Amino acid sequence: MSYKDETLKKYLDDLAAKLPAPGGGSAAALTAGLGVSLISMVVNFTIGKPKYAGFEEELKTILEKSEKLRQEFLRLVDSDVVAYESKNIRDALDIPFMVCRLCFEGIKLCPPLITRGNVNLISDVGVAAILLEAAFLSAYFNVEINLRSLGDKKLTKVIEKELAQKEKVIKRIRHETEEKVGKIIRG
Repeated sequence: MSYKDETLKKYLDDLAAKLPAPGGGSAAALTAGLGVSLISMVVNFTIGKPKYAGFEEELKTILEKSEKLRQEFLRLVDSDVVAYESKNIRDALDIPFMVCRLCFEGIKLCPPLITRGNVNLISDVGVAAILLEAAFLSAYFNVEINLRSLGDKKLTKVIEKELAQKEKVIKRIRHETEEKVGKIIRG
């Protein structure tokens, strides 16, 4: 089943139904896709505004990265479903692991937008950071459960070390972004 060209209603109906897939891994990828889509939206509303002209090149780079991530997360929504249905544990591990890695790249796009993004969309920067952290943590659960099923202690140690380090950075970025956005919103 490919959800890429389906309605959001179809995806949510299937997610809620008594079906083996989509599940948490696919939902994590979708959540991450929502986060980076908000980043793209903020940049799209900023580029071309005279007030932000000095940041134009940096903003274009952020947009290029967020759009690549958006396409990748959309692909991973379906890839997770396929992996689950194929019962291939390695694919079922690799896909949420990729979601985690890409969330890490995505959330790093948020801090520059606090000062360089259109201030009228500052709340969307905060929401993007929160969604990307949630997607990371959600995918991390799927990585851990699949590592248990795989039973490879060496691989488990390597992956858990990498994701634990990324989790610390993601939590810090989300917290700092939320704090700074909150200050701007509340004056």
